[in-house]
Order: sequence, then structure tokens, then C-alpha cells
Amino acid sequence: MASEHAAGGEAKHDQKQSLMDKAKGFVAEKIAHIPKPEATLDGVTFKGLSRECITLHSSVNVSNPYDHRLPICEVTYTLRCAGKEVASGTMPDPGWIAASGSTALEIPAKVPYDFLVSLVRDVGRDWDIDYELQVGLTVDLPIVGNFTIPLSTSGEFKLPTLKDLF
Repeated sequence: MASEHAAGGEAKHDQKQSLMDKAKGFVAEKIAHIPKPEATLDGVTFKGLSRECITLHSSVNVSNPYDHRLPICEVTYTLRCAGKEVASGTMPDPGWIAASGSTALEIPAKVPYDFLVSLVRDVGRDWDIDYELQVGLTVDLPIVGNFTIPLSTSGEFKLPTLKDLF
């Protein structure tokens, strides 16, 4: 009798587990089909220089499918040149994505001169540096919560010459 009762308890547990798995699958499928913001990432370009570093920048263009604005929680970025991490950071609370429109965000990256000196081998005659930029754009979506859009781009950017500066 005890074994029959135990077997019946296991069957109920399996039914509950199966029902929970079905519910999780249903919710996951519905969330997968919810419209989400989309983003594109521009290449890295030279923006300016100071006594301590050069400033590079890239732009993220984010489109919002909703008829109300969405808060951007944070933007994280990592810039690698010649396989080495040269700049990384987090931009907390950079603003909002416009309702039913798009918003452009600028991502500045400051690279110290001492690191640039170590990249001289990669620069060569044409003053080009190979890079890879990885960005995580975290947006607060209704019902879903925080949603991170991973972006990356790679290419070459040209360091300024004395002719470009003067």
C-alpha cells in the first residue's frame, strides 16, 4: 500500500513538472516573438587628442519598435587593438531611445599614448591600426526586463599625422 501511494505521488510530481516545463516553454516562445529594439554599430574613428591620450569614437544607432520611449540602462564597451585591450568602460544610464524612432549614441574611448607606442609594430607605414570593438547595449523592455543587445565591429582606423593636426 505504501508503495502504491509513493508511486501515485511520483506520477503527480511528474505531471506538475511536465506542466511547469510546458508553461516555461510557452512563456519563452512568446517572449522570443516580442518586438525588440535593434541596433547597428559604426566603425571606430579618430576624434581628438590631448596631452594624456587620443580619443576614438564610434556610434550606436538604436531603433525602437514601440510607441513609447525606452530607457537605456547602460552601454558597456571593450576596444581591442592588435589583440590587446586598450580601452573599456561602462556608460551608466545614457538616456532613452525615442518612441517609434531611432537614437544615436556616441561611444568615446580614450587610449593612453604609452599603449600606442607599444602598437608601433602594427602601425606600419600607413598609420593604420587594426581594431575590434565589442558593445553591450542594455535596454529595459516592458514585461521582459533588462535586455542586452550584443554588437561588434572590426576594421582599421588611421592615426592622425602631423599634417592632419595642423
